[in-house]
Amino acid sequence: MPSAVSRWTHPVGDAFWTSVRYFNVYRLILAAFLLAIGLASPAALGLGEIAPRLFVIGGGAYLAATVLMHVALVMWRRAFSVQLGLQVLTDVVGISVMMHATGGHHGGLGVVLLISLAGAALVADRMLVMLLASIATIAVLLQQAAWIGLEGVSSNAMLAPALLGAGFFATALITNRLAERVVANEELARHRGEELDNQIRVNALVIQDLQDGLLVLDEHGIVRQHNPRASRMCGPGAAVGRAIAEFAPALALEYRAWRDSAGTPADAECEVVLVSRTRARFHAVGVGDRRFALVYLEDLARVEAEAQTLKLVALGRLTASIAHEIRNPLSAITHASDLLGEENRAQGRVRLVRIIRDNAYRLDRMVTDVLELNRRDRAVPEPIELREYVDRFVEESIAKGEIEPGMVRIGRSGVAGEAGIVFDRVHLHQILWNLLRNARRHASGDADSVRIETTVHDDHVELQVHDDGPGIPVAARPHLFEPFFTTESRGTGLGLYISRELAVANGAALDFLPGEGGAVFRLQTGRSER
Repeated sequence: MPSAVSRWTHPVGDAFWTSVRYFNVYRLILAAFLLAIGLASPAALGLGEIAPRLFVIGGGAYLAATVLMHVALVMWRRAFSVQLGLQVLTDVVGISVMMHATGGHHGGLGVVLLISLAGAALVADRMLVMLLASIATIAVLLQQAAWIGLEGVSSNAMLAPALLGAGFFATALITNRLAERVVANEELARHRGEELDNQIRVNALVIQDLQDGLLVLDEHGIVRQHNPRASRMCGPGAAVGRAIAEFAPALALEYRAWRDSAGTPADAECEVVLVSRTRARFHAVGVGDRRFALVYLEDLARVEAEAQTLKLVALGRLTASIAHEIRNPLSAITHASDLLGEENRAQGRVRLVRIIRDNAYRLDRMVTDVLELNRRDRAVPEPIELREYVDRFVEESIAKGEIEPGMVRIGRSGVAGEAGIVFDRVHLHQILWNLLRNARRHASGDADSVRIETTVHDDHVELQVHDDGPGIPVAARPHLFEPFFTTESRGTGLGLYISRELAVANGAALDFLPGEGGAVFRLQTGRSER
């Protein structure tokens, strides 16, 4: 909490010093005016008629003190509250003396003190204002009490000075409160102005660096703002203040059609030919009667070139990975075939033939998995009741000898109702087979060592595949869905990658859920009531 000294000497802004300087000019004019009245003919105006000499002395002292304080105000900008308080105290003393020379409050000089207190309340804190109002009230009451004692005036004459003192407090409080609100609003406006200025600068930098062209158009199609990219896409005629029809007539037609459409949709998109083939997107903005439109210009040739570059990069990485993965089994097959030509023992021949067969099978699996990547763009979704599908899938897998009877336990939970989903049936089979094959490979092989849990929620369905194996090492978890990442020497590393790609193609999500005891994979997709 600030000390009493710091409260009266804390620094203030230039606006406060300027206000006090204007206030002091008013006090100089007032003091000179009152002194002139005292020197000329005070009785004619009803001022100083009781004690003219005292009125002149008080007015002269008041003017001299005001001049000295004005010099101090100009020369020494410190202790704002102290200087302001001394100025108002000078008003109180000077006006009180002249009120006494006039015969009390009858001359109307008390109103002058009201103006002084109101002026101080505009720039002073509340504690100082209340102190000055108290001193002014005491001064008025004391000089009125002196007149009662000297002249024997009725004690009822104290009512008017008391009301004047109440007016001092009311004026000071109300004016100070209003001034606080004005200062707070001014400070808020200053902060908002700074924020707006910073936002404008940030927006200008962002607009300048946009990869797409940007035009800001008013309702008449006049350019209000644009970035360099828009100038290059629209041609050299694009400039602020010009109509879009003057340099991009094709775009102007689309803009007018969008403006004139019923209801003017918030967003619209079209394709036009400017300097090159361009996609234009219109977005309505603005408040009140001022309506603007943001026009985003996207160079389709650049977009297609970037997409082609990304495809070539991805293809290059995939080709390099496939070449690396195929080289190992081919080397094993070549080496085994060479040894097979030299091997005379039957047992050795059987072992070498098995090596050739296993690696050939691995190559076939790899080619099959790579071909599956092309199927993700040819999804044919259809309604499927997931629980029934899982039951048939497990039964068929047992019948084919792919999993042992009793090894898989099927569970169901969640809200009531069917587990209806919309999914490509072939894709779902591939995902389930990959998850179940991984679980079977890492599970203990005991009864219920693999669990398939179907959970129905209000808006989506989850399928979780659990195994009781050792789990997946923490270091390997971030790479689970990367192509050709595998922890098995005979695996291709494409199963989980393909499964996630097929899930995304059907609007679903496939994730690994970390936990203790085995691995858990979750397939999550939207629920569809049939």
